[in-house]
Amino acid sequence: MQAKILQLIFKHSYRAMVRDPEKAIKKQDELWQEMTSYAAKTAFGERYHFKRIESLNDFKRLIPIQTYETLEPFITKMIEGEKDLLWPGKIKMFAKSSGTSNAKSKFIPLSKASLSENHYKGGRSILSILCHEFPNRNIFESKNVSVAGSFYKNEHGKKIGDLSALLLANLPEWVQMNRLPSISAALMLDWEEKIEKVSDEILNKDIGSLSGLPSWNLILLQRVLEKSGCKTIAEIWPNFQFYMHGGVNFEPYRKSYSNLIGNPDLIFLETYNASEGFFAIQDTFHEGENGMFLLCDHGVFYEFLPMKSIEDKEAKTLQLNEVILGENYALIITTKSGLWRYLIGDTLRFISKDPYRIVLTGRVKYFINVFGEELIEENANEAIRITCMLLNCVVEEFTVGPIFPDASGKGGHEWLIEFKQSPKNLEDFAKQLDLELKKTNSDYEAKRSANLALQLPVVRVLTKGTCFAWLKSKNKLGAQHKVPRLQNHRGLIEELLKF
Repeated sequence: MQAKILQLIFKHSYRAMVRDPEKAIKKQDELWQEMTSYAAKTAFGERYHFKRIESLNDFKRLIPIQTYETLEPFITKMIEGEKDLLWPGKIKMFAKSSGTSNAKSKFIPLSKASLSENHYKGGRSILSILCHEFPNRNIFESKNVSVAGSFYKNEHGKKIGDLSALLLANLPEWVQMNRLPSISAALMLDWEEKIEKVSDEILNKDIGSLSGLPSWNLILLQRVLEKSGCKTIAEIWPNFQFYMHGGVNFEPYRKSYSNLIGNPDLIFLETYNASEGFFAIQDTFHEGENGMFLLCDHGVFYEFLPMKSIEDKEAKTLQLNEVILGENYALIITTKSGLWRYLIGDTLRFISKDPYRIVLTGRVKYFINVFGEELIEENANEAIRITCMLLNCVVEEFTVGPIFPDASGKGGHEWLIEFKQSPKNLEDFAKQLDLELKKTNSDYEAKRSANLALQLPVVRVLTKGTCFAWLKSKNKLGAQHKVPRLQNHRGLIEELLKF
């Protein structure tokens, strides 16, 4: 009975989601006004004269675009217990995010307001979408599996750790009743021990859905399969219907998941949920449609900086009503945790304005432009996807770095790839990959012309488990850690080759 009631509640709550473009713009306009008014007496608010802000132009003129480095002095004091710095009151939780290969950790403040109005509201929106789109499938009748990282308390009593762990530890009781594994198992510090413990706890249970980062959940599902002796997950969990994923591009994992699970009717739902906030959710599941619905009334104010102007300090950011479909933008956010005009580092483009839908295209810092090719993560992901489809192979992990020019002035790209299912001929794979990159990026195609600047990509196969071993060596095992896809240096390439 409880499952049916929840199904009805969330099915009807779908109507409350702000999908009308004009309402979305209005909600966004209300947000920056609400936040600057509320935080006017904070240290940050006084430094940047929040009381003088009367228009959006004032907001952008008085508050410079921020990075983690510019906010870090405030955040350090917040972690030490000081209050009223970036956001009114004391912040008691900080999501630790190392980002990628950068050894330096970031500590993202997480206020009660952001917890309830953004992260948890985003979770409820997922359920609303699923209940609306799939009314004949009751997501509440079976258990959801969600594996988190871990957290600790510092000497000032602040909880610091993975966002997933902080969210899990504060979930409402009705959500806890519907999920597995146990809190103690989900929050274990050692990821290898965690995989063993969690797989034991969920093996013989009625599992209906799974959520989390594709790479780590794939390891978990493989371990469950090994322990069961079955050929597919569907044999173990016949009611398994939904997988909610995010954090990395899912295409390199899709075939692995489909083969492993063995249920052709499984629904994959993509989310854009970062340590800094919950921003977007896939809301359409028809073939040929993609993108994620931008959450415009979830406590985050958005600005969009054209990537072609990313180096221009005088460049103006755009609002929802100003964006152009197909253009590549760097995302800038303002949150109710005190991230003011924060350059989060992700890039995206809009594929619809009614409603506003986006696709992620990569990272501001993670691209290759050694030869003027301007290769972004979206290009690499798409080229890998099509190449694998044509050559019947499966990529689990990959990263790309430059081969710097030799005496003749020629260089190229080196691809390190960990295959789940290898191609029959690696040379054919490299040629097909090159062809697909040319199709998806005209600058790359121009630089490859007659081998003038760029040579054919060099593809090297990594031994299975190399990326896992590298992450482990960096103490980066966990749901928020992943191997960077693209970089303009050879540091990561050389490290991985040693493994």
